[in-house]
Amino acid sequence: MGAPEARRALPSTLPMTQHPMKPIDIGILGLGTVGSGTYRTLTENAEAIERRVGAPVRVKKIAVAHPDRPRPVTLERGVLTGDPYEVINDPEISIICELIGGVQPAYTYIRQAFARGKHVVTANKELLAKHGAEVLGEAEERGLDCLFEGAVAGGIPVIGPLRMSLTGNRIERIEGIVNGTTNYILTRMAQEHKDFAEVLADAQRLGYAEADPSADVDGWDAAYKMCILASIAMGAHVDLAEVHPEGISKITERDFEFAHELGFTIKLLGVAKRNNGRLEVRVHPAMLPKRHPLASVDDVFNAVFVSGSSVGDVMFYGRGAGSMPTGSSVAGDVIEISRNVIAGARNCYQKLHFDPIPIVPLADVVNRFYLRLRVSDRPKTLSSVAGAMGDHDVSIARVAQHEMADGDAEIVLITHPTPESNIRAAIAQIEAQDADCAALNVIRVEE
Repeated sequence: MGAPEARRALPSTLPMTQHPMKPIDIGILGLGTVGSGTYRTLTENAEAIERRVGAPVRVKKIAVAHPDRPRPVTLERGVLTGDPYEVINDPEISIICELIGGVQPAYTYIRQAFARGKHVVTANKELLAKHGAEVLGEAEERGLDCLFEGAVAGGIPVIGPLRMSLTGNRIERIEGIVNGTTNYILTRMAQEHKDFAEVLADAQRLGYAEADPSADVDGWDAAYKMCILASIAMGAHVDLAEVHPEGISKITERDFEFAHELGFTIKLLGVAKRNNGRLEVRVHPAMLPKRHPLASVDDVFNAVFVSGSSVGDVMFYGRGAGSMPTGSSVAGDVIEISRNVIAGARNCYQKLHFDPIPIVPLADVVNRFYLRLRVSDRPKTLSSVAGAMGDHDVSIARVAQHEMADGDAEIVLITHPTPESNIRAAIAQIEAQDADCAALNVIRVEE
């Protein structure tokens, strides 16, 4: 037998397509922080995106409230408009990026886009937390894609992995630092021994915090994100009204001193976990042991820690906000939908199944607690505090007493796990039995 016929070598590069593909036209609503980052990502990386999609992806129109204002990006003539419906009604635009934020008029614009057969990408955490089931349900009903990777953790890819890579797991727990403003403030407080108000003022001056910082520092921004994460990961419709938000304004330099002494740090933590057929979903300051993976997440960085039945523990880490990181996530969703447009398909994980899983009331949630009390420095004070704790079945794990400059004393307690209602009842009894006693702070301890 003769030598086998030599195989013909493949060309080193293959043509992307035999015929140039028609551009995928994109419309953007809003050109603020996220909108400008999205535009820059799509235009600066246009050649690479075209290769990955198989066709040019072109931003055709952008609607803004004030077209004559200076912009942080250079735009081609005729791209800007002051009329959002000029974008929504354009028959050549296939994908609408809703990047204006808030519930209205964003919700109306998204529904109008669906009605005109357009796919939607949004980074609108508040809208999805309040109306996510309706938005995704309408997209499903109309056979359209609606993606929202940028809504939860900026540039960190977490929604896609939860809906695809980890979908074979039963997700048992999610813990996350999902607000960069509060994480920056708490990091500065810990490292520089400053109080909340001073660091917040610095954060506002540097542009890390808004002039009205309440959505961040009161915990609502993180609550929106945990509502979305819990719904996706746990397969439950989580009502925002059942998510407990608690902010960081009561955290003091003194709390950080005790946290350091006890081997903890303090973070604004979002928690979603299964609990005997129910779910806990909450946002609040938490003392984390310094060995905890989230304890070392500092400054404006975010991280989401996920425990799955098969994968075990995984953590997603990166910049959780900002123009380019969030714009990167939005652009990724645009690319995903563009591929589907070319293929005549849609995302295989679009349809979500939500089970009617009840939420555990905060009063029933069991935690360890850090409690800092101001008391009169006189005999039997500590025993009366311990007695009130015992009356409400609160077991004390650690206790320390410190003298204060004015002659009163500071008592710091770490409890064993106890229901929230018990610790609150014990504090009420302590304050009622001694007018000089006051709870200066209560912080949950997460292991």
